[in-house]
Parts: sequence; structure tokens; C-alpha cells
Amino acid sequence: MLHSRLRALPRRYIPTNTPSAPAPEFQNQDASSESDEEPEDLFGAFLPHLFPDDTPPFHGDPGQHLLYSSPRYGDLNIMVPSYPSSSQKRSEEIAAGQAKTDGTVNQVNEQRQLFAHFLWSAAMVVAEGVEEADTPTADETMTETQKENRELWNVKGESVLELGAGAALPSVICALADASTVTATDHPSSPALKGAIAFNIEHNLAKRTPEVVRKVSMHPHEWGVLDDAFSVANKGAFTRIVAADCFWMRSQHENLARTMQWFLAPGGKVWVVAGFHTGRAIVAGFFETVLDYGFVIERIYERDLVAKSDDGGEIRREWSPVREGEGVENQKRWCVIATLKRGESKL
Repeated sequence: MLHSRLRALPRRYIPTNTPSAPAPEFQNQDASSESDEEPEDLFGAFLPHLFPDDTPPFHGDPGQHLLYSSPRYGDLNIMVPSYPSSSQKRSEEIAAGQAKTDGTVNQVNEQRQLFAHFLWSAAMVVAEGVEEADTPTADETMTETQKENRELWNVKGESVLELGAGAALPSVICALADASTVTATDHPSSPALKGAIAFNIEHNLAKRTPEVVRKVSMHPHEWGVLDDAFSVANKGAFTRIVAADCFWMRSQHENLARTMQWFLAPGGKVWVVAGFHTGRAIVAGFFETVLDYGFVIERIYERDLVAKSDDGGEIRREWSPVREGEGVENQKRWCVIATLKRGESKL
């Protein structure tokens, strides 16, 4: 099972006299009533081991180190980004409602709840796909799904951009899988940029070869803001764009689509992976938005994150924007996986 790859490492530092980071309180637009299973206490990386039928959309506590066991690359130490309230530089890391020098509040940030301080299941889906595509397997022993996944997730020689990276696990795996360049980005106010991304890149890559580290970088990026130096220098520069669980802010869908169109190279593809913890409606709304912005959905399907087929492969079903009678627990075990390619741009 995907989530069994994670386990918590001993804590190096536990802050005192600071409030705990809250679990995300997403509004699930598909649910008719409030779920009574929103945990105040995260069991973190041990939940999948204790309750294998439960599928948490996020893992770890802010600042915690998780061991990600990779059959291809060995054990990786992944630091979860800190939460602003537990940082000694809290004023520099506020992820929502950050005040400007003139006393006003940044309205975009005020509406944002970045939730960078977790490792998201969608990021693990991308990491697993890239890793398996890079694992040598004889063609004659591969199933059709495995062959399709190899074509879908192969990053060898590709230039990769990760949006809303958080802990940046996909970026680390893409670098190990021989992408030509890897760029991890997050919102300028994200706590992920305050140490976690740099640690995860340097700790897990520097031990291997300096060449791997040199092809990886991180940059702040606010979706839809395309006139800064990073954006101007990298228009159309990336052949693969990773967007994993970046879609719960409906107000940011157009900005996210603009960013994707701006950075995507001709012939490039965008990987969209999303759980349904916010409901299907908001995920479906994003797909409607990207179609309006000239993207074409090349492929789209749903994957079961808990069960496997008899031959150990993935269980898939067709994507549906609405599933009547789908309960919250069943909804949590599925994610949507899609690839987008460029159509006519509004830019």
C-alpha cells in the first residue's frame, strides 16, 4: 500500500509554549453534513499502519521528519515544513493574512490557507509513479498498466516544475529519476521555503552525487504573477509540471491555470493529482477552468489509494465529477490523476 512507505523518525526538536498546528478544515462541498471524523490529533505517519482502510490525505506534523522507504532509491529523510505558529520567525512565515508595511492586508494571502506543513498523499502518488517508471523492468513481464505508467511518469531528460511543492517529495524523486532540471516552487509566504525544501533536496541528494544537487533549485512563486524575474526567465521552460493537491482554493484556479500555461513548454505536459478531501465539485471546477484556458485533458482516471488488484497493480475507474451516494470514507480512498497538454492560450 502506498502509505505504508512512511514512518515517523524520532523528533529532533519539539517547540514549547506554542500552539499545535491545526489539521486542515476543508469544506467538502459534496458532503451534506459535517464529518465527525476530523482529527484534532494527527497520528501522523502511523495512521496507515494502525488503520490500513483509512486513507488520510496528509501525513506528519509540522517540522517532523518522515522516513520515506523507496524500493528504487532507498530510505529518504523528508522534513515536513514548519507551521508559522511554531516558528521562531513567525512574522516572516505567516501563510495567510500577511500585513503590508502600509498597514493593509494582502487580500490574496488573506484568502489563502497554504497547508504546506504536511506531506500530502497526492505528492506520494507522483513520487511512486516516477520511481516505478525509472525502475528497470523487462518489457515482456510488464502489464499494460505498467507500460502505460512508464510512459506517463517517465522524467528522464525532462525539465520539471513543481507547483505548491510543500515538502517537495516529487521534486526529490524526479531528480533521482534523472530529470534534466528540477525546480520546486511554493508561495512566497509558504513556510516550506524556510528550510524544509532545502533540507530535503540537500540531505537526500547531496549524498549521491553533486551533479544531482546542481540540477535542482527552489524559488518562490505566486500563481498568476508572471512579471517577476523567475517567471520572465522561465516562460515555456518546463516539459513537465507537477500540481499535486493544489486545488482547494477555487478563487485561485484561474491563477493556477495562468501559471501552468506560462511555464509549460511546447509539447509539455501537466500532471494533475488530487484527492477529494475538498469534495469532487471543487476538483471538477478546476478541470472546467483549465479547459477555458485552452488546455486539453489528455487522460484522466481515478485510482484507489488503498486496494490493489490481484496481480498487485493499481485499481482504476473512470473519472466522474459527480458520484451519487458516495460517502466520505469511500471518497477519501480515491484520487484523480490527469495529464494536461497545451491548447490555445489566452495569454
